[in-house]
Amino acid sequence: MARRSNSKRRGRGDRGGRRASAPAPVLRIIGGQMRGRKLLYSGDPRTRPMKDRLREAVFNLLGPAVKGTHVVDLFAGTGALAFEALSRGALSATLIERHFPTVAVIGQNAAALGVQDRARVVAADTFAWVRDCLDDELRAVPGRPWLVFCSPPYDFYIERTAEMLELIARLIERVPPRSLFTVESDLRFDPRRLPHAEAWEVRQYRPAQIAIYEKPEETSRIAAESEQLEMEDKA
Repeated sequence: MARRSNSKRRGRGDRGGRRASAPAPVLRIIGGQMRGRKLLYSGDPRTRPMKDRLREAVFNLLGPAVKGTHVVDLFAGTGALAFEALSRGALSATLIERHFPTVAVIGQNAAALGVQDRARVVAADTFAWVRDCLDDELRAVPGRPWLVFCSPPYDFYIERTAEMLELIARLIERVPPRSLFTVESDLRFDPRRLPHAEAWEVRQYRPAQIAIYEKPEETSRIAAESEQLEMEDKA
């Protein structure tokens, strides 16, 4: 994630003491039923929307598996990934974002696209949400495969490595079978550190890289049985 520039600093070609701000890029849905629809975007660098070519590549890799899923966008930013998935056949979405002004923009986009009944926007820290609210989310959409987008600030993979790996591992363990994970990072992160590393499909789109994983049926069955035993022991 790019850091917000200091408006008091002058760059080359800065005349009159003020630098003209670049217009925010136009974001659009690039496929599905809402193809071509515009998304509001403030231009705040904290949201770092995925570039169109990368978003298109991701959804080409996911293909028809998007249909019928419940989307969880862990670091939603603009919400473009979740809205793109809804456009392509996902049934519902939960978008988690901790920056309150951005949460408001996501809500406006959901209303403008007419998907506010299928897109729930949560103002929260992602790590806390997974720790405290994951069970509620699983109960809300029982059995439906998830499509998890993990596109945090790239520095999180360096500065909060253990937390990121624990976050992904916990979700993989708990989500329903046939759930899909899409992890975006830059090339500083080694995807071989991901849980079940051999099962991820990794593609590089410099400076970014994408890793995609599908949770198999057998792993899910064993995990479900273990969870049921734990619940019975607590009863």
